[in-house]
Amino acid sequence: MKIVFLTAGTGSYYCGACMRDNALARELHRAGHDVTIAPMYLPLILDETTLAGAENVPVFFGGINVFLQQKIPFFRKTPAAFDRLLNSTSLLRWAARHSHMTSARTHGAMAVEMLNVATSPLRKELDKLLGWLGGIAQPELVCLSNALLVGFTPELKRRLGVPVAVFFQGEDSFLDGLPEPYRAQCWAALKQHLPAADALISPSHRYADYMSRRLGLAPTTIEVVPNGISLDGYAAGSPPTVPTIGYLARMCREKGIGVLVDAFMVLAGELGDSHTHLKIAGAATAGDQPLIARLHQRLAAAGLTTRVTWLPNVSREEKISFLRGLTLFSVPTLYEEAFGLYVVEAMACGVPVVQPDSASFPEIVNATGGGVCVPPQNPHALAQAWQQLLADAPRRTALGHAGRLGVEKLFSAPSMSAKFSLVACRLTAAK
Repeated sequence: MKIVFLTAGTGSYYCGACMRDNALARELHRAGHDVTIAPMYLPLILDETTLAGAENVPVFFGGINVFLQQKIPFFRKTPAAFDRLLNSTSLLRWAARHSHMTSARTHGAMAVEMLNVATSPLRKELDKLLGWLGGIAQPELVCLSNALLVGFTPELKRRLGVPVAVFFQGEDSFLDGLPEPYRAQCWAALKQHLPAADALISPSHRYADYMSRRLGLAPTTIEVVPNGISLDGYAAGSPPTVPTIGYLARMCREKGIGVLVDAFMVLAGELGDSHTHLKIAGAATAGDQPLIARLHQRLAAAGLTTRVTWLPNVSREEKISFLRGLTLFSVPTLYEEAFGLYVVEAMACGVPVVQPDSASFPEIVNATGGGVCVPPQNPHALAQAWQQLLADAPRRTALGHAGRLGVEKLFSAPSMSAKFSLVACRLTAAK
């Protein structure tokens, strides 16, 4: 099969959906399929080997071009050579580092236009993408990395005559954060265009059920293909000399970093733990810095600065080394996380996880047996679970071993590829 993934890049920090697409594409390529990833908006930032030939694929709907065309009609008629200058990787990455300066209203207006792209002022960009797909890529199947790209589906099917698969990946939290009237308009456009897709795919049963309810879809409409990771380099490490709790995700409120710090202060204060350290790793954008600064101040006021280590924007090697040096792992997110690739990464290193009893986490924990779940948004419950596991080495060992085996069986890149291939073969056979 010839498969093209349209994947929204971040340009400045690691993205779970980007890494999912890359891992899946590489496995499909190993299986003999012709696979291409076409970045949308911004370059992909990956911490692993990219799919072969990725460097030859241009960025489509480049963030700067889209922003200018949305705001100023003149840029809707500029020549392709000028647009290519604005799509340079270095310039787009610079823009990504400053994207926190864009207002929620601007994000909302742009999201509405992308969901209705065929009738939007961005028609020039749509024609470029469809021209490249029809002339160079010539796919038999197009995969949209997230449902916010579903507006492309009608034109992809009309002009290319190919099936389209749409992945869900946490769209609700973005849409619910938009101001009105954009929030309602985006949800309405999503409902309008999703029926045109040939397959809707969720990384977890929980998120499939959640989005089915929100979108008014039949319960069986959304299929489940769990995310998976390449296990290259992942292995259990030796227990650290100093008990260490780790966090690996974007350093933002939504991922629960505030709850994490609150729980650590409970552990070190009310629960009397004087030894355990906390290590916080992950993406940290300019927009995240005010929150990080406030958390630094709180930890300093509690006398805990020397027991907390911050590791922003780690590489793949640094990430694996970080995970292998942990005793426990937690990312206490505040929203309906569609999957949580970081949980699988921690389990792949034999680290027990302590996660909220919400979103996709109970599904992953129950499937693997690699951790425990606690009431969400409850720092005391999180700290107490940490304390209990820190005092029970045999249980930690059992959880870590189960987690590793569970990831190998259920959440590896080969497992993800095998499940997706069944969907892809069905779609292309029915073409």
